[in-house]
Amino acid sequence: MPPGQRQYILAVIHHASRRVWIAGTTAHPTHAWVTQAIRNLLMDLEDTRHAARIRFLIRDRDAKYPALIDDLFGSAGIVTVLTGVRMPRMNSIVERWVKTFRAELLDRTLIWNEAHLRHALREYERHYNQHRTHRSLAAAAPLRDRPQPLGPGQIERLAVLRRDRLGGVIHEYRHAA
Repeated sequence: MPPGQRQYILAVIHHASRRVWIAGTTAHPTHAWVTQAIRNLLMDLEDTRHAARIRFLIRDRDAKYPALIDDLFGSAGIVTVLTGVRMPRMNSIVERWVKTFRAELLDRTLIWNEAHLRHALREYERHYNQHRTHRSLAAAAPLRDRPQPLGPGQIERLAVLRRDRLGGVIHEYRHAA
């Protein structure tokens, strides 16, 4: 990846659980690349048993999505719904994730090459799904149970451990045992 080259990231989010899958990144999002990324995503969804719960895919009208995409999702029992023209609020959950992703990672990190970008994406996806709290999930992460409230005696002996990710760009906190 030459310096300053634009990369395209294909990400999918499950609206109810807020779980994110980053399907891939490329400098040239061709029809073949998008189709293969969607095939890989569908295989991952089958492995995690999410495919049975997914009924709809909301996507924009970008020309990079070939008609084959709708057929692939249709064969998995997922109906594709196209957003309206210039209506970002029709897919506001993904739009919010993009804003969060930019603010928490891309605005704070100098990406050196495609391998570094892929590493940063894997770390951020893991952080977002396992540690980042969400208001819509009552302060839980998509792949973690809701935290239990602290009792009256626990606050006096509260110890918190911090783990840095991506060289300190992302911080994860947890209660010490």
